[in-house]
Amino acid sequence: MVGRETELMLKGYGLTTAELYYRMPDYRNVLNSFIWQEYDLAPDYPELFRFIEFWQEKIEGPLHSVRFTHRKLIAPGEWRNVVGEFRVH
Repeated sequence: MVGRETELMLKGYGLTTAELYYRMPDYRNVLNSFIWQEYDLAPDYPELFRFIEFWQEKIEGPLHSVRFTHRKLIAPGEWRNVVGEFRVH
């Protein structure tokens, strides 16, 4: 499993986390939430949209809204050149 995740990250995939709000099938006034995570490619997000299509076709609770974030876990390192250091007591 770890090898697969590392391979995906090296191919440009990042971790996408989505919070889906949906209405309960029997109680339409009640909202519930579901958290989904998968490695996905920005900016098209094919895995996320595939999951949303699956939800709309197979799950009885209709979606109210979807909130998501995407983070590449392997990125160029941030660094800065430090020439000197000052200590304050």
